[in-house]
Amino acid sequence: MDYRSAGVDIEAGYRSVELIKGFVNETRRPEVIGGLGGFAGAFSMKKIKDMEDPVLVSGTDGCGTKVKLAFIMDRHDTIGIDAVAMCVNDIICGGAEPLFFLDYIACGKNYPEKIAMIVKGVAEGCKQSGCSLVGGETAEHPGLMNEDEYDLAGFAVGLVDRPKIIDGSRLCEGDVLIGLASSGVHSNGFSLVRKVFDMTKESLDTYYEELGGKLGDILLEPTRIYVASLQGALKAGVDIKAASHITGGGFYENVPRMLKEGTHALIHKDSYDIPPIFNLMQKKASLDTDMMYNTFNMGIGMVVAVPAEDKDKAMDCFAAAGDRSYVIGKITGGQKGVTLC
Repeated sequence: MDYRSAGVDIEAGYRSVELIKGFVNETRRPEVIGGLGGFAGAFSMKKIKDMEDPVLVSGTDGCGTKVKLAFIMDRHDTIGIDAVAMCVNDIICGGAEPLFFLDYIACGKNYPEKIAMIVKGVAEGCKQSGCSLVGGETAEHPGLMNEDEYDLAGFAVGLVDRPKIIDGSRLCEGDVLIGLASSGVHSNGFSLVRKVFDMTKESLDTYYEELGGKLGDILLEPTRIYVASLQGALKAGVDIKAASHITGGGFYENVPRMLKEGTHALIHKDSYDIPPIFNLMQKKASLDTDMMYNTFNMGIGMVVAVPAEDKDKAMDCFAAAGDRSYVIGKITGGQKGVTLC
């Protein structure tokens, strides 16, 4: 008896590392020390010397049950973008520049080529957000997971100077709320999505006229990363007072997280274009409108608050980074919370 007969293939692990080295190297920032294969990732913090009061900001997340679609469709090269996006979009809300990312892949069996495709997506997400993939872990769990299944999670670390932290403390009445368009469902609400649609290869390969594509392609579209948009706006001098990443819990849970006491967010639901996938789900399953906005991003992946005089400059910066944006509401006085009308 040996480890392989118990279900863990060490040689496959070595093969996986060799296959992913090229993807990892593409994300390398100058601050990275050493290479892949050590016990820990090392990252120089020399740049903190130029800051008044450097603060590290971290975030961790996964892709949830969206990975089920990747299994069914046997497409594994984009789910890693979701894992990175869920983390870096959180830390950019605080104004932090993402520095590095580490991933964790738990699988029933290590298929090196599949692992390489997953990490390829992770590396792409890191490139989109300007951070380095400095390490990770692939763990085989025979007997705990089916051989063709895996789960993916990770965490990111960013850096911001304390005087530049975005925390909503300077919000005031009249500040404008700008919504940045999502790329679709992103990585939240998939437990409900999988109840609305049959999760079979045939169902996911079905073409929907109203979607302009196959259902699986629309649902598997990776989460939009907003780091370039917010960093570009900040560097251009836009005063971003608060930001909210619209993830699990939709508008009702996430928007209040960007507010200070005594401020209220007023959002107009008809101020932007809702992607057809949400309308299709609501119609197909007769879902309540409030529940839709309490579960999904409904077409807005990030909400930022800026002074009225900065609105146009902010939207120009977002467009320059490739993001569509809309004025979706404003900050009013009142009890901390959000009203959608």
